[in-house]
Amino acid sequence: MSLLSVKNIGKAFRSYRSEWQRFARWFGLPIKPSEEHWVLRNINFDIHAGEAIGIIGQNGAGKSTLLKLITGTMQPTEGQVQVNGRIAAILELGMGFNPELTGRQNVFHAAGLMGFSAEQIQQAMPDIEAFAEIGEYFDEPVRTYSSGMQMRVAFAVATAYRPEMLIVDEALSVGDTYFQHKSFSRIREFQEQGTTLLIVSHDRGAIQSLCNRAILLESGTVIKDGNPEEVFDFYNALIAEKENSTVEVTQLESGKVQTSSGTGEAKIEEIGLYNSKGEPVEVIGVGEQVELRVKVKVCQKIESLVLGYGIKDRLGQIMYGTNTWHTEQVINSPKVGDRYIFKITFPANFGVGGYSVVIALHDKDTHMTANYDWQDLALVFNVINIDKTQFSGCCWNQPQVEINAL
Repeated sequence: MSLLSVKNIGKAFRSYRSEWQRFARWFGLPIKPSEEHWVLRNINFDIHAGEAIGIIGQNGAGKSTLLKLITGTMQPTEGQVQVNGRIAAILELGMGFNPELTGRQNVFHAAGLMGFSAEQIQQAMPDIEAFAEIGEYFDEPVRTYSSGMQMRVAFAVATAYRPEMLIVDEALSVGDTYFQHKSFSRIREFQEQGTTLLIVSHDRGAIQSLCNRAILLESGTVIKDGNPEEVFDFYNALIAEKENSTVEVTQLESGKVQTSSGTGEAKIEEIGLYNSKGEPVEVIGVGEQVELRVKVKVCQKIESLVLGYGIKDRLGQIMYGTNTWHTEQVINSPKVGDRYIFKITFPANFGVGGYSVVIALHDKDTHMTANYDWQDLALVFNVINIDKTQFSGCCWNQPQVEINAL
């Protein structure tokens, strides 16, 4: 049995000519609304115990509304949500805190609404106060808190008791870096203990490090559900898609899914990775000097040409990326038929593992204004440790260690 089952969920916001018509509709009378706007329609998915799901999509796609339907703070217009376990959710900053009450008093109120007794709350209070780390402000009115302080208390009380499912809606984007790291550490601890995670975030790194599945919402419907790297690649291509561009998804021999898009005004013709001897390579040593070569053709008249690239790890997280706009090497007014070869030399200061290259051709500092050609998984290579001191992590940053006897 699934922990959460969403069946044909839909949510519409309706306007009526009068409150009497709205009131009559509540009692089942066939009153038609004067205006009807569907935010979500035909949403179906199941989540099983132990899964970690990321929900992504552009602003207005319906992500926050979906979470409110799942947690019961909003009722669906159609369909049903079945929950088989206790959910802890951080949907909005402050979790409905009363600004006139202190942090401690709000914790009692919030935990009580979560179903815990006064004795249980009293026992957990020292841990909640210690985790929030807001000092004497814990006994001051919440109206005196910064947004980061509200987030600290909200997260501390929501995670004071390990839930069967934890739902977080962009809340962790608020606050300082220290508390974000602390919060993610607690989330990972819960995951190791079996808690299911449902998180909404625009942070690709956060979702790909925490989640084993991602759901992409677009205009209130699910358009992709699967591996986080593949879903994010498709999402990025979708954002970049313009009137004359297309999004293509290709299954590679390796089993990976490659996403490409673009208007075709400029095209990537060839890409290769070469060692210091000019030999093509697929396996390189940690710290080895390599050269990425990209051949490009201008197919239609364009005002400017910029090449961007990124090195991604096996989870799809960008290890490093930049483009020729930032390096101040923009090609202005290229002619139709012109060909260019971009040579990018860098040391492979990466940890041991598999990596891929994403390449993009566009007009300015990002691909949002004009996306000529975008290719994920354009090239794949492996990094091995041949002659470096044993280390762990995603990058090679050899230190000089000095030890002195005192």
